[in-house]
Amino acid sequence: MGAKPTRGAVARYHLARWVWVVGLAALAQVAFPSGVTDLAPLLTIGVRADREVVAPFDFVVSKSDEELRREADAVSASARPIYEFRAAAYDSVKAGTRAFFAATDSAARRGGDSVILAAQRTGITLSGAEADYLTKAGRRRALERALTALFERTLAPGTAMTLEPDSGPELVVRRGAAETPVPRGQVFTFSGVLQSAQATHPDPGSTTGDAVFLKLVRRLFRPTLVRNDLETARRKSELAAGVERSKYAVRQGDVLVTAGQIVTGPTEERLSALHAELVRRGAATSSTVGGKIGTLLRNLLILSVFWVLMLFYRRETYARVRQVGTVSGFFVCTIIAAAAVARTAPAHGELILLPFTAMMLTVLFNGRVSMIAAMILAVLIGTQPVFQDSPVLFLCFTGGVTAALSVKTLRRRTHLYLAVLLVGLGYLVGTLALGLASDWPLREIGTRALFGTANGLVSASLTILLLPMAERVAGITTDLTLLELSDPSRPLLRRLSLEAPGTYAHSVAMANLVEAACNRIGANGLLGRVGCYYHDIGKLASPQYFVENQSLGGNPHDRLPAAQSAEIIRLHVTEGLRLAREAGIPEIVTAFIPEHHGTSEIAYFYDRAKKQGEPGVRREDFRYPGPRPRSVETAIAMLADSVEASLRVLEGLTPAKLEAAIDQIVKGRLTAGELDEAPLTLQQLDQVRAEFVRVLTGMHHGRIEYPEASGGITKAWQPARPAAGT
Repeated sequence: MGAKPTRGAVARYHLARWVWVVGLAALAQVAFPSGVTDLAPLLTIGVRADREVVAPFDFVVSKSDEELRREADAVSASARPIYEFRAAAYDSVKAGTRAFFAATDSAARRGGDSVILAAQRTGITLSGAEADYLTKAGRRRALERALTALFERTLAPGTAMTLEPDSGPELVVRRGAAETPVPRGQVFTFSGVLQSAQATHPDPGSTTGDAVFLKLVRRLFRPTLVRNDLETARRKSELAAGVERSKYAVRQGDVLVTAGQIVTGPTEERLSALHAELVRRGAATSSTVGGKIGTLLRNLLILSVFWVLMLFYRRETYARVRQVGTVSGFFVCTIIAAAAVARTAPAHGELILLPFTAMMLTVLFNGRVSMIAAMILAVLIGTQPVFQDSPVLFLCFTGGVTAALSVKTLRRRTHLYLAVLLVGLGYLVGTLALGLASDWPLREIGTRALFGTANGLVSASLTILLLPMAERVAGITTDLTLLELSDPSRPLLRRLSLEAPGTYAHSVAMANLVEAACNRIGANGLLGRVGCYYHDIGKLASPQYFVENQSLGGNPHDRLPAAQSAEIIRLHVTEGLRLAREAGIPEIVTAFIPEHHGTSEIAYFYDRAKKQGEPGVRREDFRYPGPRPRSVETAIAMLADSVEASLRVLEGLTPAKLEAAIDQIVKGRLTAGELDEAPLTLQQLDQVRAEFVRVLTGMHHGRIEYPEASGGITKAWQPARPAAGT
């Protein structure tokens, strides 16, 4: 029993694997642009703009602290103005809100076009995407509640369109005969309503939802406070307090700076306000230390999900630094490829080579690992600020998952053609869904699907080109390599067929048994077949000492002591390992050489040594070196080796006799403990036995006799004696 590892050793073990997470998170931080509109170079007065910047949405430019202070001083001497509260305006807003949602509620069931017509009848014009957004009942209810709450919070107390600069620190709100002094800062204006609306938007993650909400606020808004200039003139001595923080509102589509224009103070002010709003919406990264740390932490959390899943559910991969490094290498490639797309064509997520990583991970590991990795990478890429307002996350998710499923089996070149078609189909369906939802033209849908298909073609080509290198780096043997190893013209197999034909025939027969049994229980049948081809290559060192290769002239073991014969038999394991290493046979195949015998006895020579009374006979000297089978495939190979060899000595085989012999062999291996380390269940053993019986019954079938007159052979046939004198 080994010593328990120290805490330091455990920490170093995990650190060697998790350092990749930190590196990948930092790479994503550096590789991707800070936002869809990187304004950082333009936030300095005096620089020349290299491009035109247009406001992508409505936003408010706030006053600086110095401006607020100067304006407060300027209005300190102004009179308190009188504003009349118009309850009818508030009632009109509430009625208009109810009328709009009542009209869209009844039209939503008939589709977006009906919603557009219904909205027009209430005086509001909607785009196709906005109408489609309102066809969802949950979204309409959320918008109606948000609008009602917003208007109740702003219009009911009183909201003016604007407040005049001479309003002073306070103003007087007149409701009928009652007058109430109200601090200027507590009175809402239209720009204040817009600012409040941005903070209370019920679906901030949706660009379309944001546009609909702000459009309804602008169209339904009515000021409930109207200035009474006559009364204000008489109350010049009453001052208003409070200065509105927002300076002005910038409308969507306004040009903030043109290409070649020198950035001035007002221009920098609007650009800074836009940058702050982009950061608030998640479409840009804050240039502050906190913003950088927050982005890095977000990347770390996303990537950590995959590493945690490896730790708990893919421990065989997590335990090998080479394999963790290989997975991380593919993550690096995907991040760099995505960053290149972000800087050249950020709207085209279908160009990101995520399918390549998904294909490689499927072939090297399995579809489950690949699919989870594709989803994690899709989230990592899609949450980058540069892709915030584009469907990159959805396209990466679709392409990655489709690619992971497309190469589940890769044993022929035609499988790659199918993978390309499936990836292209995945992108086609994905872009079609996005196009229908966002009213894209048919040409754009087709172009994106074509780009996705090209992505699949490039990914499949890179997979075939780089797979051998990835196998060596990760220490993994794929089905393609196993197929290459199964070629009879391989040097070792060719030598085996020529120098030890009996062993070669035994290996082929055993391979048929093992492959069928492995496939029956869901193990790797191809690995089982190839492992059987190489399991006895050590017999090439002395093929004549193994009965299947001996001619009728005699057995050389008859002239040797039993201990020496046992040593020769046992030596074929170590010789096989040596030949496999020299030929570069992968470890997963080499494992069949020692494990198909395990630590079982060389019983024939052990019994002979005891009968001959050889001195110093020890059971340990008549055992194979092991180890015992540690995989399903090598355990089945052990059983098949014993079954195939034993049945050659039985005569008059019947199905019942065959089944009894197989049961006896399997029970013997179980009793001896040779299968203790193999991950085989009793149910799987029963299935293996049943498959052995099925295959061997077919191999040992009966045949009819053909008459000798027609060139056939019967049971009574004897070879003709040569004529005398010849």
